[in-house]
Amino acid sequence: MGRSAGRVRRIAAAVGDLAVPLICGGCGRPGVAWCTRCGADVADAPRAVRPRVELGIDVWAVGRYDGPMRGAILALKEHGRRDLVPVLGDALASALIALADWGDLPAGRRLALVPAPTRAAAARRRGGDPVTAVAHRAATVLGGKVHVTPLLETARFTRDSAGLSAGARSSNLAGAVDVVGSPPPEMLRPTTVTVLVDDVVTTGATAAASIRALRRTGVDVSAVVVLASA
Repeated sequence: MGRSAGRVRRIAAAVGDLAVPLICGGCGRPGVAWCTRCGADVADAPRAVRPRVELGIDVWAVGRYDGPMRGAILALKEHGRRDLVPVLGDALASALIALADWGDLPAGRRLALVPAPTRAAAARRRGGDPVTAVAHRAATVLGGKVHVTPLLETARFTRDSAGLSAGARSSNLAGAVDVVGSPPPEMLRPTTVTVLVDDVVTTGATAAASIRALRRTGVDVSAVVVLASA
């Protein structure tokens, strides 16, 4: 019975591979979901980023928006590769640990991760917001004093910012980022460090609008940490 069951599982796996070929989410290598070479490429120290829109706080990126990092982000967002959430979530967690060790995050008793805003329609199409999923994975890795608080939403009338200049992005997002509900009381205490999390930073317009919206509710953002800088 054991041998028969094992044979059935192997056949089912082979049929599944024919229907949905298993390829590396970073480089497209066949036969593996995430290869060791891409893993080594993504496992890098966070780097400081200077967006064109001045944010007034530090912005850090896990890596550049190219190579395996770009491949993984696109595979997750556009092709539903939810198996890459742990890969990107672990990379985010490692970056946050490094920043804390370097003293580039304020000391605090709690860390609140706030995912950047997304349009509700886009989140539904993708089966949930990928950035929120990655942030939850990072929080799980980092432990009980780290919490994900999705507070931000992009208004329906906002245009897709792809291809817009820095000025056009800022105008497009002016007043278009809303805070949904009320921040939990602990986020308003000085012992909580709040970090805005996103997948990619380009001009910094989305981060700027998000920071302004959070400040209107009394939440001060200490830093922006993204997976990649374009």
